[in-house]
Amino acid sequence: MKFLLMICADVGLVPDDAFQQGCEGWTEEMEARGVLLAGGAGLRSPAEARTVRVRADEVSITDGPFAETKELIGGLTLIECADIDEAVKIAAQHPSARYGAIEVRPIYDPSDPNPPW
Repeated sequence: MKFLLMICADVGLVPDDAFQQGCEGWTEEMEARGVLLAGGAGLRSPAEARTVRVRADEVSITDGPFAETKELIGGLTLIECADIDEAVKIAAQHPSARYGAIEVRPIYDPSDPNPPW
């Protein structure tokens, strides 16, 4: 199964050197294990983001994320594991889990005979 790891953190709690250190070691270990499908991609500041919605054919664009929250998605990684339990173990080893949160979300497979809805 494929899983998306969404790396979240409260910006006020991120150690000063976290962005310089990145995920050294973790990335190499996951590559060696063969579970890393797409290496981590860090996201730029939410201040540079735009949120797009279309309602009744009207396009609405707002600056930044819509939700008022301290915890923001700062990056993402795509992995492939046997099941969610393995994906959770991998997420727990991610360096960002020490000061933030990692949301582990299964990727929908259109060939799945039992879609999630």
